[in-house]
Amino acid sequence: MKKQQLLDTIASEIEKCDLCKKGKSGKAVPGEGNPDADIVFIGEAPGRTEAKTGRPFVGRSGQLLRSLIREAGLKEEDVYITSPVKYLPDRGTPAASDIAHGKLHLEKQLAVIDPKAIVLLGSVAVQGVLGYKIPVKTEHGKIIEKDGRTYLVTLHPAAGLRFPPLKELLIEDFKKVKTLVKK
Repeated sequence: MKKQQLLDTIASEIEKCDLCKKGKSGKAVPGEGNPDADIVFIGEAPGRTEAKTGRPFVGRSGQLLRSLIREAGLKEEDVYITSPVKYLPDRGTPAASDIAHGKLHLEKQLAVIDPKAIVLLGSVAVQGVLGYKIPVKTEHGKIIEKDGRTYLVTLHPAAGLRFPPLKELLIEDFKKVKTLVKK
């Protein structure tokens, strides 16, 4: 089976998954992009706009993320964008149990895509991929090599929108993105 078909199968599993939906609302947002992407961007969970459209990072945070991707010299059609939690949480930030469950689907997606590098956008992304917490505000910009993959820890774009000084840190971190793929 081709990679896109495998990703579509995972998306279908997410849409049928009662645990994914528990305490959440809106459409499933499995992710989108190039199934052969060298780089994957991982956020937290869908927001309201994403839950309406079924697409990741299309609201205000998404506009910032997509502009940062372009400024890093990448094309949106060459990357993959997703998150560990696939539905809009009814209570704001996803619970640890939501992140742990979402990690199961996310790991399947990453196994199919097999990217060279992963950009972790905030603490939920770090937990959802690496399985542990990192103080992202102080550790942002850090590159981690683990299990044959390269990870860049950075802030979630929403933090850059809420707190303008953090946006500058995000921009600085994104200057490292292009070098991740060249490694």
